Amino acid sequence: MAVITDILQTDLNGIILKNPIMTASGTYGYNNEYDDFINVSSLGAVVTKAISLNPREGNKHTRITETEAGMINSIGLENVGVEKFINEKLPVLKSENIDFFVNVAGSTIDEYCQVAKICDDNNIKAMELNVSCPNVKSGCLEFGVDEKSLYELVSAVRKEYGGFLTVKLTPNVTSIEKLGIAAQNAGANAVSAINTLKGSKIKISYINGRVQKEIITGGYSGRGIKPVAIGAVIRLSKAVDIPIIGIGGIETLDDVLEFIAAGAEAVQIGTANFTHPDIAQKLVQDLEKYITDNGFKDLDELKKELRK
Repeated sequence: MAVITDILQTDLNGIILKNPIMTASGTYGYNNEYDDFINVSSLGAVVTKAISLNPREGNKHTRITETEAGMINSIGLENVGVEKFINEKLPVLKSENIDFFVNVAGSTIDEYCQVAKICDDNNIKAMELNVSCPNVKSGCLEFGVDEKSLYELVSAVRKEYGGFLTVKLTPNVTSIEKLGIAAQNAGANAVSAINTLKGSKIKISYINGRVQKEIITGGYSGRGIKPVAIGAVIRLSKAVDIPIIGIGGIETLDDVLEFIAAGAEAVQIGTANFTHPDIAQKLVQDLEKYITDNGFKDLDELKKELRK
């Protein structure tokens, strides 16, 4: 069942989404992988896996570990590379009318810019700049923790890419506000907040009379990070004038409403996709029902009420 109604229409600084429910990069593949569960084209947008200039194999150690309230991932930005994405993944997105953002990662400013130029040449309308992945040895987080470096990166990318640009911010900093301001001043149309927190889990076992342990470190996501994400959105909403896309621990309609009340114009569903692959479309339906059942004209009117 597709849910596409005008009452959910969302204006993100000039780019119009049919609704504010998006999927987070790294949790939804490249294009239509979730078609067995939902009508992907009914979502506000799909954010692709991170795309780099060249293919990446990712990390060789343990990649995903469940925790009590989420999971730790250390994928290492495994992806097919921009050439294969353009040739094999992009045609599916276009043919099936799926609204999408391409998540872009790199090790150097030049790599980011080359991918941005390719996206621009191929008329890709929206891009999410990944400057906050903690699971790679170089790039990404190096740019995302320093406002000067972030400003230089976003400014350089903006010269190569004329479409909608959002910057995915890390919570692993003292002041996420400074980073949001830097992204805005460099020409970003929006910011996405937050990416994963740095976290670790220790697996302990007792085998043949000896204690053995495995320390797993990576990006912590899921239910447990929602209060951190809400706090980041609140702070960013007081610091920047561009839209905020809220991310972190969203599983229910109440979560969506909480992020909107905090100042988010749209939200991305991440870890919940792994356990409830139909969750994104369900949230679209739940949000529409909430608006109509409570007598609101549209999503914009609900936003105003939640932010009083």
